[in-house]
Amino acid sequence: MIAHSQFIAPFLLIDAGNTFIKWALNEADSAYFAQQGRFAQWHVRRATSVSAEPDWSDAPAPGSVWISNVAGECSAQRIETLIRARWPGVPYHAVRAQASQCGVHNGYREPPQLGSDRWASLIGARAAWPDESVLIAALGTAMTLDLLDANGYFAGGLIAPGGYLMMEALGRHTALLPTITPEDQDACATHADADARARFATDTQSALRAGCRLAQAALIERVWQAARQRLNAPVRCVLSGGGAARMRPLLRMDTTYCEHLVLLGLARIAQADGAAAML
Repeated sequence: MIAHSQFIAPFLLIDAGNTFIKWALNEADSAYFAQQGRFAQWHVRRATSVSAEPDWSDAPAPGSVWISNVAGECSAQRIETLIRARWPGVPYHAVRAQASQCGVHNGYREPPQLGSDRWASLIGARAAWPDESVLIAALGTAMTLDLLDANGYFAGGLIAPGGYLMMEALGRHTALLPTITPEDQDACATHADADARARFATDTQSALRAGCRLAQAALIERVWQAARQRLNAPVRCVLSGGGAARMRPLLRMDTTYCEHLVLLGLARIAQADGAAAML
């Protein structure tokens, strides 16, 4: 029997990606995050200034933990160890894609194969824009493009390398091109000069950044056009993930920016499961 105490807010929400682990504390029946932050995965801790440990020193004890982890078993074990050290015995839920949940119907041939981050993003988008068709462009270590129609049906999606992976691959597999680190791309990734970055570059690092980002932008625009044709309806393009702010000025259509769509989806899942358990 599930104890009702595990559905008492706040919920600790964790989005464990391949580079960073993002977290938030969410109150019941609210999209508001009382606290939030991020920390780095171990393998990138030397290549970024982001801390490799979470700062939960002032965080209240959560009623339960809801996690999307796409970074593998070592990441899952590390996160659980951190949580158990801080809050022993707190109920812990690893989110998995389902056939249907929170108004979203999974169009994957084998629904559990869909990544938990993509599933949570779809649920977050459905909660935020319940009557709209949405194309979610999640820009992280990988880039995913997922189409959700106005009825809540996930029609499918695409997976491509993220901008940093493209640049890293070029640096590693060509003799004369530099390997760009996460800090290199962040340091030069201000979006005030988007027009300048879209022009022909006059140094190699700028050429790498511009070429890879414009390749991503072109794919987003092409898939968005295909989504509109498929549904024969307007489609909102929602940008999410760490690279979303840098990408937005390069796109030639209206977009909506939602940095923490996975966390919003996890909040919706926690709230819905909590409400059902209390009935």
